Amino acid sequence: MKQIFALLSGLVFGFGLIISGMANPAKVLNFLDVFGIWDPSLAFVMGGAIAVTALGFALMFRNWRTPYFGSTFHVPTRNDLEPKLLIGAAIFGVGWGMGGFCPGPALTALPIAAAGTLIFVPFMLIGMWIARHTPDLSSKRTEGAA
Repeated sequence: MKQIFALLSGLVFGFGLIISGMANPAKVLNFLDVFGIWDPSLAFVMGGAIAVTALGFALMFRNWRTPYFGSTFHVPTRNDLEPKLLIGAAIFGVGWGMGGFCPGPALTALPIAAAGTLIFVPFMLIGMWIARHTPDLSSKRTEGAA
């Protein structure tokens, strides 16, 4: 049952990306081009997503002790910014600005062979593999200091 709801959630997410235009890299790049042919429509998509998410989190914390399909909620608990997070966010932003894709829309656009996805997705997967298999240098520094 858990896998069925995960599949349905992924399908709804994918359809939302397609309907909103987020799977179209040209639309995303036009949104980022504030000094050229700026397309502000994705700001409304992001605003709608933030509003729905905020409402969902408010209802979740107010009404439910545990999730329907798990023993605990998995929400962020840290509130500090570490260099690894900032560097990763910067790399993500530069990649999004250059390619017009982020991981969700890229995977959504892959089956329809949207321009650039056959290049972007393999490199995205390579980057994910490198990130997962690169040792965390900050933890080694703290281990050596102890």
